[in-house]
Amino acid sequence: VIQTARGWVADANLVAATGNAGGFGFIAGAVMPPAEIEQQIVAVKTASDAPFGVNFHMFVPDAEAIVELCIKYQVAAVSYSRSPVPALVSRLKAANIVCIPTIGAAKHAAKAVAMGADALVVQGGEGGGHTGGVASTVLLPEVVRSVDVPVAAAGGFKDGDGLVAALAFGASGIAMGTRFLLSQESPVPLATKQCYLNATPEQMVVRTVLDGIPQRMLYNRYLRSLESSSSAGMLLRAVKNGLAFSRMTESSLLAMLKSAWQMSRSGDVTFAQTLMAANAPMMIQQAIVAGQPDRGVLPGGQIAGTIDDLPAVAELIEQIMSQAQQRLHELEALR
Repeated sequence: VIQTARGWVADANLVAATGNAGGFGFIAGAVMPPAEIEQQIVAVKTASDAPFGVNFHMFVPDAEAIVELCIKYQVAAVSYSRSPVPALVSRLKAANIVCIPTIGAAKHAAKAVAMGADALVVQGGEGGGHTGGVASTVLLPEVVRSVDVPVAAAGGFKDGDGLVAALAFGASGIAMGTRFLLSQESPVPLATKQCYLNATPEQMVVRTVLDGIPQRMLYNRYLRSLESSSSAGMLLRAVKNGLAFSRMTESSLLAMLKSAWQMSRSGDVTFAQTLMAANAPMMIQQAIVAGQPDRGVLPGGQIAGTIDDLPAVAELIEQIMSQAQQRLHELEALR
């Protein structure tokens, strides 16, 4: 069971709790400057002896510094998504750090493995945040058949039944973000958690308004207001959010623009989309960190609409394992 690196959610406390309960957690380093990532790594190691990982974007200016931190502290794994940098992947692999990118389309699976991926997290369209358009039940078996590395299934998973289903499709486990967000150790304020608990699956919608790339979010009042904004208004938001994000991550705006240009040349996204990319983290921060869900966006998987409790992480993983074992016994009885 993998706890994914949800921005503003996957902090040291949640990662340590996941590891202590027998899962594998990732620190959400994509929204942190290197100094904060180092603090979080040290905090996890202080609270847990279990292995864990760090998530970050390889296209950011400080990516090399983050890689060196992962090597310095012997982090077990790293996760990343768009635009992997071959030199950084090679550096990590030389240090015996497992590389586990997340993909949302079958065509990216073989390419990711060819670029050094040791395992894959395959996120179906049910997943939260940036997501693809193919459901897990279709995407997962297609990817499993196409690669020879372990695969973890993400998008639409919350319990032991889902774990057994993923194993039946050939996956080695499941990766969950929204389920861990709705736990006791999650740092998300209760007011924001309650919005997810009150949601229905139909309210977890996919929109492109933030940065031109499909993202699954809770359809709240703030998202409705964004949909009525003009293109010029959204671009102005992007400039303001870009400045705020560069200050927060301690990167220069010029360096971020250079990274955006290089990323757009990879062909995965357009330059306009990269310019808008700062909108998502800053708008998410308002809802997830500040506890003002009506003044920001709420990314989450469709599975949020079926979750109605806030268990401790240890309790959650125990429930998943117990339910999975029970389901396997029931299936065995059908033979």
